[in-house]
Amino acid sequence: MKEAMFYKRSIDNKVNCFLCNHRCIINDGKRGICGVRENNNGTLYSLVYGKAIASHIDPIEKKPLNHFLPGSLSYSIATVGCNFRCMFCQNWDISQRPKEYGRIEGKSLSPDEIVENALMGKCNSISYTYTEPTIFFEYAYDTGKLARRRGLRNVFVTNGFMTEDAIDIVKRFLDAANIDLKAFTERFYRDMCGAHLEPVLRSIKKMKKLGIWIEITTLIIPKVNDSDDELKGIAEFIANEVGIDTPWHVSRFHPDYKYTDSYSTPIETLHRAKKIGVESGLRYIYVGNVPGDHNENTYCPECGELLIERSLFYVSKNKIKNDRCPKCNAKIGGIWK
Repeated sequence: MKEAMFYKRSIDNKVNCFLCNHRCIINDGKRGICGVRENNNGTLYSLVYGKAIASHIDPIEKKPLNHFLPGSLSYSIATVGCNFRCMFCQNWDISQRPKEYGRIEGKSLSPDEIVENALMGKCNSISYTYTEPTIFFEYAYDTGKLARRRGLRNVFVTNGFMTEDAIDIVKRFLDAANIDLKAFTERFYRDMCGAHLEPVLRSIKKMKKLGIWIEITTLIIPKVNDSDDELKGIAEFIANEVGIDTPWHVSRFHPDYKYTDSYSTPIETLHRAKKIGVESGLRYIYVGNVPGDHNENTYCPECGELLIERSLFYVSKNKIKNDRCPKCNAKIGGIWK
């Protein structure tokens, strides 16, 4: 165990955790909503520090990040646990393990070992992903600082529910983030995720303001968050509050976990979402979880030139040079080097 960051002691050995926007008040001997931060006699501990439930080398496009070092490899790690309880979670077997099975599991893997593994694997970055990196913040923080010193970039794949206090610290080592904007209604976040919308919107804007490269993903679920109004709300928020060069990934849902009575998202719905995004002013919209769809590719928003050709998570062609389209010299938003 490692003493946690972002908490205050209160009376009767209670602690107030302010790592994420649940801001749990935790009684002695109990854990927060995430299931992996425990109050032991007035001291809050992370139960997952150094315990990796997953560690893999992935293409950066799998995060998904399409405008951040395309074609590069990223060393991906996760621990068990999550501060959301999404009924449709695609990684529920590890994200919900502490709650479903009451177990904290993972192999011993130190921050030093993670960085060495990344370098040996010829990775350009380390991604904190698969579950929610906020809940293993201390582990990511120590790893991220080491990675920076060794020339590696750092990436969060996150639900964006961390507090502003945490974001102020994460900016010290974080280079990019893919943030889930799961829907655009408080009701969805409350009923489907056990969380709230507004803190996510604040996090997206703050991380963008701090200079962290941002891409947004929306998993589109049939008859839940796929209306024109909701998709337009998301697209206009990204365009107006984050920037028209911010990539928006609209991904196909597959029934899973506690939401198995639905059906996979029709591809036509994803194409409709892209059309709404274009009409809202967004320049880069990607269709995810549909191998072979041409909307995996990056095109110049000015002249239409095919710039990056992808097949699933792999880049077969990249024509961007010095952040520019080689045909019309338009600047293409992203981190390319």
